[in-house]
This record gives sequence, C-alpha cells and structure tokens, in this order.
Amino acid sequence: MPPFINTTSSLTFFLTGVPGLESFHSWISIPFCCLYVTALSGNSMILFVIITEPSLHEPMYYFLSMLSTTDLGLSISTLVTMLGIFWFNAREISFNACLAQMFFIQLFTVMESSVLLAMAFDRFVAISNPLQYAIILTESRIAQIGVAIVTRGTIILMPMVLLLKRLSYCHSRVLHHSYCFHPDVMKLSCTDTKINSAVGLAALISTAGVDSIFILLSYVLIIKTVLSIASPMERHKAFSTCISHIGAVAIFYIPLISLSFVHRFGKQAPPYVHTLIANAYLLIPPVMNPIIYSVKTKQIRRAVLKVLLPKGS
Repeated sequence: MPPFINTTSSLTFFLTGVPGLESFHSWISIPFCCLYVTALSGNSMILFVIITEPSLHEPMYYFLSMLSTTDLGLSISTLVTMLGIFWFNAREISFNACLAQMFFIQLFTVMESSVLLAMAFDRFVAISNPLQYAIILTESRIAQIGVAIVTRGTIILMPMVLLLKRLSYCHSRVLHHSYCFHPDVMKLSCTDTKINSAVGLAALISTAGVDSIFILLSYVLIIKTVLSIASPMERHKAFSTCISHIGAVAIFYIPLISLSFVHRFGKQAPPYVHTLIANAYLLIPPVMNPIIYSVKTKQIRRAVLKVLLPKGS
C-alpha cells in the first residue's frame, strides 16, 4: 500500500507543463503569452469603454461588462502557474494555494456560464417585450443578478473544494495540468473519493448543465418570437442582436465538450494533446469574447475605435 499524508498543511503538488515537450517550453510560452496579452488587454478595453461611454450604460452592455470581468478573472487565475512553468520551470504549488487556484478557476467558469444565461434572458426580453425592456432590467435588478451569480457559484463550489481537505494523499503528487484541476487532485488521493466525485458531478450539472438547458430554451422562445414578426427586415434586425451572444456561448461550450470527449475517448492520444486542449479550454473564451463583441457589435466597435483613434490624433 503506498504511503500517504494525513495532514495537508505542508503538502505540496507538482504541476505539469506540456508532457513530452519540456525542452520546447520557452517556445511554447510565446503563443500562450500572446493569448494572455490579448485576453487581458481585450477584456480591459471592453470594461473601460463600457464604464466611460454613457451610451453603453444599458442592460446588454452591463452584462457584457460582467462577462469581461469573469474572463479577466479566469485569465489571471491561471497566468502565474502556466507562465511560471514555461519560463522558470516553477512547478511546485502548496496544497492551500492549489485549492485557492482551483476555487477561483471553477468560480469564474461557473460565473461565465451564469452570465451567458443572464445575457440570453436579456436578449429574450429585448426581442419579445422591447417596450418593457428598460423597466424589467433596471440597474438595481442587474446588480442583484450580478450578486446572485457570485453567490450561487460560491455556495455550489465551496463544499467541492473544502471536501478535498478530508482526503489523504499519496507521495506521488504530480498533477497533469499547469493549473490545479479538481479531478486531477482527487486522483492523487489514497482514500475513498466517491463523495468528492458525487459533489463535483452535482456542481457541474447544477451550473453548466442547468444553464445550457435554459440558454437553449431562451433561444427556442427567441426564434419563436422572431418568426412571428411580419417584416423580414425586422426579423433579421432582431436576430442579428443575438449573433455575438451565440458566438460567446459557442466558444464557451464547444471547448468544454471537446475536453470532455478527449478525457473520455482520447486515452490513446499523446499526453500533450490533453494538456493543450485543457489550456485552450480556459484561454479561448477570454481571448475570443472581446474580439467577437468588438467585430459584431457596432456600438462596442465604435467606442473601442474612439479610444484607440481619438479625433485629435
């Protein structure tokens, strides 16, 4: 029976870069660094223009600012460990630091799912009941939705993370990602993890699972409303306001589904494939969301260009 550690106060784990490509970490860090710069600068720019441009003080853009905030949090949560491994081979992480990183990665992921659901509701209200839009989605109600999103994520995820403290861990403490991932940490335990697995699955179903169902339901109702509009031009105009949100939903759920398929059916794939897809899963939404909204949303595009290309220049 392998030796195990009962206390977690001095426990450390070792993160993994890209297995089999360790000698190329400095080169691999270049595209990852570019992705982080794009994610941080893009989402900061979206937040800045929404805060400073009075014409963007509307429900749709308040929700977009929430999305940018969660993307910033998600990027920052993985930046230190990922680039630390690629640049300095800094693989060691304490147990408590690992739990903290895991909690914030999961929290911002759940928050992103929740914000996408709130944005779907926003589009449904705007299309189905435009005259009552500003009355239904007031600033105070949007603030309440924001607080509910953070509270929901914290309440659901806290037990999942804290339950890891009850486990004992084997001396082989090498994780398979460049950040702390809940299933990864569980696999290193020498004790029964059935409760942890059940709580983790319940957390996934009650967040991304439930949110995806309601997002789909929202679009069924949106399509039904759009098809009831007599004018083809008005139908196109109404549905075009959803394009950016549909793109954001796609780049959130497609990498999530791809990661699940690779973990389940790609056991014969090289280890670096799992690692790269897992890293892409956390980086693609923060990188792509600002690009999608800047390209597809005229008001955001104008505000960004106004900042980047002031008239006096």
